[in-house]
Amino acid sequence: MPDSKVITWFDIPASDIHRAVGFYNSVLGVSLEVVEKGGHTIALFSENPNVTGGSIPLSETNIPANGGTVIYFFVDDLDGVLSRVEPAGGKIVQPKAEIMDEHGYFGIINDTEGNRIGLHGDF
Repeated sequence: MPDSKVITWFDIPASDIHRAVGFYNSVLGVSLEVVEKGGHTIALFSENPNVTGGSIPLSETNIPANGGTVIYFFVDDLDGVLSRVEPAGGKIVQPKAEIMDEHGYFGIINDTEGNRIGLHGDF
């Protein structure tokens, strides 16, 4: 395992992959596309092995959930990102709040699939 990364990959499950991709494209300002890869329907955040990557998979074994592990996305403008969550069909669970010891701010949202996702930024 590489010493430089603790997290190497993440999956954010979707029951409606096109809805989920639209949500993340709108909220995070990314350009995810749904693709068929190796017999799987997914949208990739990154395929670069030198950065932490992830996907939105459409699969019977990946089920959206509001509990358990939370993945945090770093964002440059937390207020701006949070302002796009509800218009894109998501829900703000934890409004912007300061992290102790000057580690910036965070917010928690539910995406359109019901997954709990963290946002981190504004140092």
